[in-house]
Amino acid sequence: MRKLWHRLMLLLGPWVAFSLIKFLHSTMKIEEQNGKGIRDFWSQGKNGIGAFWHGRLLMMPAVYKGRGLKVLISRHRDGELIGRTIKIFGFEAVRGSTTRGGASGIKGLAKALKGRYDVAIAPDGPRGPGCHVQSGVIQLARIAKCPIFPLTFSASPKIVLRTWDRFIIPFPFSRGIFVWGDPIWVDPEGDEGEVEEKTILLERRLREITTLADSYFEKRK
Repeated sequence: MRKLWHRLMLLLGPWVAFSLIKFLHSTMKIEEQNGKGIRDFWSQGKNGIGAFWHGRLLMMPAVYKGRGLKVLISRHRDGELIGRTIKIFGFEAVRGSTTRGGASGIKGLAKALKGRYDVAIAPDGPRGPGCHVQSGVIQLARIAKCPIFPLTFSASPKIVLRTWDRFIIPFPFSRGIFVWGDPIWVDPEGDEGEVEEKTILLERRLREITTLADSYFEKRK
């Protein structure tokens, strides 16, 4: 019975998730802040690395306007569901993580960046701890010589699930906002000290823009 349920989830779940995201996007009023940097990057034919917290990933397909995207998806069972969902959006999955299976994931993303794809990664995934950056994304930026663009999303009103990542789901007809942080470049010749420094910097910027996004609508009440 469990296997049958899992098969049904893999068959129907991606289309349910896709339909939910499209429905929410069509009914929401969404704003974007500080997106000029990444959009200029895209207009120049360049590519980069998008980094966002795992709990903010639901609406991320709505903000992407580049030429092609590959997303790091975990090897866990729920990763298969996410991978099939993003495929419906026209994106591609690279299986791995910043922890277990991380080496193959980083290699796959580095190859994608050299092939002129953008890549996306949740640096606190796949199992947390939430809102703590693992260094794999910094290693990727160093190897690929591409910048990291911090990104977050929030909405009002929204549901916050009691999961490790505090996953958020906006209400239909709610207001949403994407906030980009300033890009982070990693020295290709940098040592482990450089990696640690940029890991701390990325975590700080993601926390700052997430706090900004979460408080954005409070200021407008």
